[in-house]
Amino acid sequence: MCIFLKSQAENSEGDVPMNFVAIDVETANADMASICSIGAVKFERGKIVGEWYSLVDPQDYFDGINVSIHGIDVDMVRGAPTYAEASRTLHDMLRDAVAVTHTHFDRVATHQASNRWAVAEPTCTWLDSARVARRTWAECASSGYGLADVCRLIGYEFQHHHALEDAKAAGHILLTAMQKTGLDLDGWLSRVRQPIDPSSSSAGAAIRRDGNPDGPLFGEVIVFTGALAIPRREAADLAASVGCEVDSGVTKKTTLLVVGDTDVQRLAGHEKSSKHRKAEELASKGFPIRIIRETDFRELVALA
Repeated sequence: MCIFLKSQAENSEGDVPMNFVAIDVETANADMASICSIGAVKFERGKIVGEWYSLVDPQDYFDGINVSIHGIDVDMVRGAPTYAEASRTLHDMLRDAVAVTHTHFDRVATHQASNRWAVAEPTCTWLDSARVARRTWAECASSGYGLADVCRLIGYEFQHHHALEDAKAAGHILLTAMQKTGLDLDGWLSRVRQPIDPSSSSAGAAIRRDGNPDGPLFGEVIVFTGALAIPRREAADLAASVGCEVDSGVTKKTTLLVVGDTDVQRLAGHEKSSKHRKAEELASKGFPIRIIRETDFRELVALA
């Protein structure tokens, strides 16, 4: 299913520049290249002027836990475009634009899918609305910087885990932050590269097990399982350097479970580790746990 809608923006002189495209993707399984839906929303002067949504055939298996989160299964994507086909529309929307995502996951997913399908990556400038939120609303420190948490704080209602709805929500977070702080798009592109507290320095916290507070993944609680390509201690240090709190076991606080690539390929949904099973159980109960491969974790770190 592909949907493209467009409306005319209202232009007024003297507006703070608010032109960008917000995107979100959903995946079929723990491999972040397995994109099964894409939502993209074009904002001009703070108003939606175009939106596009498409189911995507990942040509990969659907993990039950992912299906339980977003409701998309193999039957729904039968006949849908592959990522290589859908990416043409996505690239047209993102060309030379500022692309807004909430956390790095959607950016990494498009990177991984582009590699899998041997297509060029979008030519755009990326902006993480979670980093924007952390520099706008200090009260998110207790409730979290997830999409649902921030939208709850600012009073924005949406259908979570629908790619188009999530993209609109990410865009709304950025617009609300712009209005609250007075920073325009260029201002935020600069601000997110600075410490949360500009008067402090995070140099001494580059690698910390409790998470670098200025890292792009600050607020995530990460757990590793399975056979990793790098030593577990090194993986934990990498996670802490980009903001993750590292834990040894899956709990209700866990937001990320990193599974060794070999385990994902070998298991394909069967005989998972106890950590993996517990993460899926908590996710099915509504806890915001995302399960990803080690390769995708390392891409998250590389793109941070």
